[in-house]
Amino acid sequence: MPPPAPLTPPAPVRRHFSMIRGFHLADVFTLGNAACGVGGVFLAMAYVASRSLPDFLWAAALAPAAFVFDVFDGRIARWRQTHSALGRELDSLADVISFGVAPAALAFAAGLNGGWDCLLLIYFVCCGVSRLARYNVTAEALSEGADKVKYFEGTPIPTSVALVAVLAVAAWQGRIGDAVWGGAWLLGPWTLHPLTLLFGLSGTLMISKTLRIPKF
Repeated sequence: MPPPAPLTPPAPVRRHFSMIRGFHLADVFTLGNAACGVGGVFLAMAYVASRSLPDFLWAAALAPAAFVFDVFDGRIARWRQTHSALGRELDSLADVISFGVAPAALAFAAGLNGGWDCLLLIYFVCCGVSRLARYNVTAEALSEGADKVKYFEGTPIPTSVALVAVLAVAAWQGRIGDAVWGGAWLLGPWTLHPLTLLFGLSGTLMISKTLRIPKF
């Protein structure tokens, strides 16, 4: 009798394991960044339900944790020389969650939830998405043959950690919700909390093409 044919996993399973083999150590840190962002969103929602200050502060604390993962994934990729298109895309997707969606969710949970606030927070996230997409497209040209780009066009999206820090200090001082810094203005049909203007400013700086920031 002929020997039995070796068992071959189905094509979807083979593709799945092929994708896992394509991951590098730096990509694991990138996924840690994404996990922090998702955790921040969940904790922001938990705060809305519980009004428990620790939920809010833990959500805020995950932003600098995501930043640490974001710094180390780039350094590890350069150290191990494992730059890849997959890693770049993973990094951008993780950054959108951790430094775009999560800060916006935390701001909404803090009481910046008027109609104008929501428009500004949506604008902020969309600017972050646009900033990352532009960076991915232009990174090769900006690097000029070097291992990494020499400067950023517009502020990097991780700078939103500063906005999260402002919200954390406000929460610590009991200045969120109805007592949020700056109060609330009724403009036409909707409410605007002036504190949300910081998110609008941050988004505008991210998509600026004239602002160049050296990358160290």
